[in-house]
Amino acid sequence: MNMGLTLDERVKKSHIHLMRHIETALYSGVIMSGETHVTDGDYTAYTDGLNKKYSSKFIEKLSDEELRALILHENLHVALMHIHRHKDLIKENPMLANVAMDIVVNNIINKLNDKRLCKLPDGGIFDPKYDGWSVREIYNDLKKQNPPKEGGGGGGSGEGEVMVNGRSFSTEEGDEHDAEGAESMSPLEVKEMEEKIGRALREGGMLAGRLGTKMPRELEESLASKVDWRKELQEYIKTSVRGKDELTWRKFNRQLLANDILAPSNDSETVSEVLFAGDTSGSMTGKLLAEVGAQIAAACETCRPETVRVIWWDTSVHSEQVFTDDYEGIRRLLKPQGGGGTHVGCVSDYIVKKKLKPDCTIILTDGYLEDNIRWDAGVDVLWVVKGNRRFVPPTGKVIFIEGEE
Repeated sequence: MNMGLTLDERVKKSHIHLMRHIETALYSGVIMSGETHVTDGDYTAYTDGLNKKYSSKFIEKLSDEELRALILHENLHVALMHIHRHKDLIKENPMLANVAMDIVVNNIINKLNDKRLCKLPDGGIFDPKYDGWSVREIYNDLKKQNPPKEGGGGGGSGEGEVMVNGRSFSTEEGDEHDAEGAESMSPLEVKEMEEKIGRALREGGMLAGRLGTKMPRELEESLASKVDWRKELQEYIKTSVRGKDELTWRKFNRQLLANDILAPSNDSETVSEVLFAGDTSGSMTGKLLAEVGAQIAAACETCRPETVRVIWWDTSVHSEQVFTDDYEGIRRLLKPQGGGGTHVGCVSDYIVKKKLKPDCTIILTDGYLEDNIRWDAGVDVLWVVKGNRRFVPPTGKVIFIEGEE
């Protein structure tokens, strides 16, 4: 505990600690979004889906590790857009909905490798059974364990308690979710908020890739469920290679870096290269390759990079195409070669051997690749996967193409 600091100062210090830590730096954009306040009141903490409030009475009792866990907890609710996505569950049974959302968030916190970074305060609801479960799956399971009592009311062993796999948890010490505050937002405000949070997480995903960490699966799936892959692909290219006076995670802000805070910098360099690596194994159809090529062309028409390099691979790199001006031509000039198995390590080897330094690398694949992928190329990577929904990339960020293309 830090003696001599005000509660507001402790919260700000916790923000800085989380933003500069390798495992939580990816949430920097979310932490900085909305407003954060410490107020008096008989509550613990709550969010309306964007803004965060903390009870002075509650947080003054917490250690630094517990305060960081509480702050990360609230910001994960924001990152996962829990309040807006699950308003129907909150309306039906707010107690069980709150517990289900808290379990998802606390499971993410408990999986942090650095156990000194965060410690859940006493009463934090956590159950490893639900690792990988969605809020709705947990909510439905809790409903079975907590049937309505006679005369109405929720289940559990008493008022303000909920049964979670044979254990009784008090909901009195849990955080609150400001559904009423969320309801007051207009549809346009909700859309703008979700786009802002989505951008912050995509930027954070790029940072995580650079730092050699992975975005939690829950966040990857949250983004994939809301964002059309075409839009996200174009956003990735534009974010990676945008020009003058735009923020980029490719370079850190030097002034903030001096204080050990990882934040984006202004980028005024000329865009150099976009690299697209297309998997030509049997499951990758020509129609899909053409569609992805069209999206890359559209984004490059806006960004105007110096070079767009396209390579075709299966167990080795078979050919390379280079475009330096006519990006519209990518749509009709793609010439995939290959058709065997899949070994994506050959792409990394090719980048290293050719000493390529693209601003961004897009790998299109079915996701059924070799075990223990060896990836030595130190470049930002976006994996566009059509097929294996359980694919976990060795570095960078992944988006999934759903449905038939």
